[in-house]
Amino acid sequence: MSVIPQLASSLHRRDEAPNEELAKAIAAKNDKKAVQELIENLNNKDIQNDCIKVLYETGERNPALIAPYAHEFLALLNHKNNRLQWGAMTALNSITLENPELIYASLPKIIAAADKGSVITKDNAVNILIKLCSVKKYAGNAFDLLNEQLLNSPANQVPMYAEKAMPVINEKNKNKFITTLNARLAEIDKDSKRKRIEKVIKKLQ
Repeated sequence: MSVIPQLASSLHRRDEAPNEELAKAIAAKNDKKAVQELIENLNNKDIQNDCIKVLYETGERNPALIAPYAHEFLALLNHKNNRLQWGAMTALNSITLENPELIYASLPKIIAAADKGSVITKDNAVNILIKLCSVKKYAGNAFDLLNEQLLNSPANQVPMYAEKAMPVINEKNKNKFITTLNARLAEIDKDSKRKRIEKVIKKLQ
């Protein structure tokens, strides 16, 4: 049975609730046919925004279900439709630990999209790098790329990135991480954001 009639736009709904409910059902049933149908409709301009939403919401609940379509998501990173672009990066973030080898090999494309993309695109790319830092084989290079993002990201994003990165900071990379955070502190005007970074530094020292 087709899942297209259950999409928000098919139901003439402007909210995302139907898409979220559909994603929950697909993830719970491990519905591979539904995922395939949504992937096939990513080029359908009438419903592509709904399809990507359901796919990345499914991926958050059941990453293995959308992992076989990593190449399709990677292809969308250059899409002129911003929703498809950041939606694809969100999907890739959810499947990073399902296929770290492919995601690691695709980092040049992922970083390029993050550097040009929206805040959501960048946030998800940073999350991808943090996850790759937890994979021993890729940890060193992934940390260097993460550190680069911390050095160049908008100042208001730095506290969140610093907090999220904490679990992958170790004796090998700690000093470099702290040096980067100290370098960014001077640019941050908002007291609450400065305090968040100072708290991360204090915990690591």
